[in-house]
Amino acid sequence: MAAVAQQYDPPPDAGETGGPSGDLQHVITVTATRHAQDELSTPASVSVIDADALAALSAKHQSEALNRAAGVYIQRGSGDESLVAIRSPVLAGAGACGAFLVAEDNIPIRPVGFCNLNEMFELNYEQAGRLEVLRGPGSAMYGASAVHGVVNLLTPRVADLPEFSAGAETGSDSFKRVRLAASHEIGDWDLGGYGVATRAPGWRAASGVDEMKLDLLGDTEIGGGSLRVRAAGTVLNQETAGFIQGYNAYRDDALSRSNPNPEAFRDASSARVSAHYDHDLCAGECSFSVAGMVRRSRMDFLQHFLIGKPLEHNAQTSYYLSGTFAGGFLDSRLQARLTVDAETADTELTEFQSGPSTDGTPAANAIRPAGYHYDYTVDSNTVGATASLDYQLAHDWSVGAALRTDRTHYVYDNLMIDGNTAADGTPCRGGCLYSRPADRTDTFDNLTPLLTLSWHPGASSLLYVSGSSGFRPPETTERYRLQRQQSIADLKSEEMESVEAGWKWRRPGFDVSTAVYAMNKRNFIIREANGFNVSNGKTTHRGIEYEMRWLPVEWLAVRAAGTYAHHEYAFSRSIEQGETITAGNDVDTAPRQLHNLGLDAHIGASCTAGVDVVYVGSYWLDAANTASYPGHTLANLHVQWRPAEGVVAALRVDNVLDTAYADRADFAFGNYRYFPGRSRAVFVSLDYTHE
Repeated sequence: MAAVAQQYDPPPDAGETGGPSGDLQHVITVTATRHAQDELSTPASVSVIDADALAALSAKHQSEALNRAAGVYIQRGSGDESLVAIRSPVLAGAGACGAFLVAEDNIPIRPVGFCNLNEMFELNYEQAGRLEVLRGPGSAMYGASAVHGVVNLLTPRVADLPEFSAGAETGSDSFKRVRLAASHEIGDWDLGGYGVATRAPGWRAASGVDEMKLDLLGDTEIGGGSLRVRAAGTVLNQETAGFIQGYNAYRDDALSRSNPNPEAFRDASSARVSAHYDHDLCAGECSFSVAGMVRRSRMDFLQHFLIGKPLEHNAQTSYYLSGTFAGGFLDSRLQARLTVDAETADTELTEFQSGPSTDGTPAANAIRPAGYHYDYTVDSNTVGATASLDYQLAHDWSVGAALRTDRTHYVYDNLMIDGNTAADGTPCRGGCLYSRPADRTDTFDNLTPLLTLSWHPGASSLLYVSGSSGFRPPETTERYRLQRQQSIADLKSEEMESVEAGWKWRRPGFDVSTAVYAMNKRNFIIREANGFNVSNGKTTHRGIEYEMRWLPVEWLAVRAAGTYAHHEYAFSRSIEQGETITAGNDVDTAPRQLHNLGLDAHIGASCTAGVDVVYVGSYWLDAANTASYPGHTLANLHVQWRPAEGVVAALRVDNVLDTAYADRADFAFGNYRYFPGRSRAVFVSLDYTHE
């Protein structure tokens, strides 16, 4: 198969199947290697959620789709906010950003060092061609931020879009959504587009979300190769609900619907334009691919969780370019590939407090003055290159190796007074909380290898072992947004080392994959007890995962996925908020068990129904392992009816059993805190498609 370094262009029958319509088909994956190949030939753990599954879900949040994958746990915050776990604890706070790479058509949607914990709201996952999740380090292929895993949205081909489709959905708490899609051929171009607009007033007080997403697509053949042009834009206006407090507060319906932070909000927008060109050379024995993307994002949000409630503004404009040359040698037994990526970005951040702090203790208020706390820009440049080889040792054995080198350079410009005074230079008693370093430049060099050994004992199975590494340079906020007396954050790149063994087996009507892994992370960035950002944390991660799809009879499909994992601190340290980390303790917010089971059935000729059961095991809420959340089990139902050709009516019921649960549980400042989960919710939709 010729390399396709930056595009997803599978054969017409490729995709995740397993619905009650026939045998399981082959799945083509892209994310593990940045080129298309059969999932059964990929020595890595990759989950695929295709367009049909996404349409049936009509997800109200990205967690509803991604949590179907083994080893993935996306916690929902307020509105579109999220916190991510992929072979990891749910990461939040200092050191959390940049641990997962979020990409669109294999290109990161944000520049190195400028991540946002909630950045998946910038993706139109509702109408994607497919979502792929790579579990484990992916830095040997992608570079920075692919530490624990990669979430990659792959846009559809224009040829896969309908000539026209429109849909409307409504549901509990005045939820409304409309979606459109269209395609048309003009000359040599296939042109298309799709979009979705959502208005969700929210089931909690003052928690409404207004959101719009639009994608435009163009495909053509030019110069003997294929060209794909994509444009994507999102707008989000969100009122934000904060934690409710008190032990098991999520069990109180009235308290769950309340919002202790009605003043909080998040306004954000993003835009991306990309082009992907692929050309087969050497009579199909080699290929060349080039891709580029222009990215822009900005966000304003009230930091209601901080004393003084300052307003943060951040924005970035960035440019990304990638090229790949791939070729086969020794009668195609040896496949070689060289990829070079380059990125440049201009980023900015301000933090402004409109008035004096009044919501803390007198001492805490005194060190948080009104006015600007931070105002800086960072210009960044990153260059990376991956060389990879895949060699077929024998008919059923193959070995793979890849090595990547990356250099990231930051140029930081402080636009305020250096140090930790107020904006006008007025000192605080004992020093103001917010510290601004002097102008500086920083460079981070990283080298990441990947080794794989694969054995195909038969045409329908794969056994493999792999060793890989992941890394991320410090985020710019960790490096330059300091506190107290810290004037320089001497931080190293976080690094992950991983070993994995896996088995994949495919038979007509049955598909299973399992993996066992061990990962060690070092230079984990934390904020210690004196408020300094340091990079001396260590954690270990051990686990086993499984995914299964089974068609016991023609009209019924069974899906299952899950993980048992242990995430542990490997160091001891006093950290912020008065917590103490002790080596050997479980990392907080790290359920050891995550499982989901799905059933999909045909009912007659025009109706399908499905049920999903999701189990989240118990987890600790603090580093000391003194407070815990018991976990929960939820059931969701979806029914589709096709009364006429091109018409689909659907009913979806979330949390069918009306279980009281927490989307996120936490323990801080001596209090249990929760983002309560939604009670039973019902949604109905009607879609029309003209092919």
